[in-house]
Amino acid sequence: MSQTSSSAAPRSTLVLGGARSGKSAFAEDIAVRAGGPVRYLATAVPDPADHDFAERIATHRGRRPAGWSTVESADPAAILAEPAPPPALTLIDDIGTWLTARIDASDAWDAPRGTVCPDTDALVAAVAAYPGDLVIVSPEVGMGVIPATRSGRLFRDEIGILNQRLAQVCDEAFLVVAGLPLRLK
Repeated sequence: MSQTSSSAAPRSTLVLGGARSGKSAFAEDIAVRAGGPVRYLATAVPDPADHDFAERIATHRGRRPAGWSTVESADPAAILAEPAPPPALTLIDDIGTWLTARIDASDAWDAPRGTVCPDTDALVAAVAAYPGDLVIVSPEVGMGVIPATRSGRLFRDEIGILNQRLAQVCDEAFLVVAGLPLRLK
């Protein structure tokens, strides 16, 4: 983030990367370096029976500075569209878990591609219109093996299209590979 004072224009940054690439840590570092209050929108919807996922969530929680405010199981489209003044910076982690929850809520795993477009349209519009500094974390899943299942291909296609749309409306974008950020935009 290039903002150093309240008079600078708000910036939006998209951080992409694969699983365990370091994308969340890089996004958190951007937030720390920006200074000021941070609102962390955690999009994961925990499943009490999934101990591995609960451990991942705990790791993310443990890394966050104590002064950050956190909104758990957040719907970023709704929160970003709220009329309240934004905090110094909002960090969304991550769009993949949000999209999974939207597909689940729409019972769209076997539906045609694009079924969740109203949700993704709302998110992209909220990001484009957001008046504050914003860092968005999203998985880059298009560089691997073609998923063997329809649901895997659906997710890969939907997140790929959504990432393209978010990259278009964000001021800057990074791809994180092996903990190393590469500026894309």
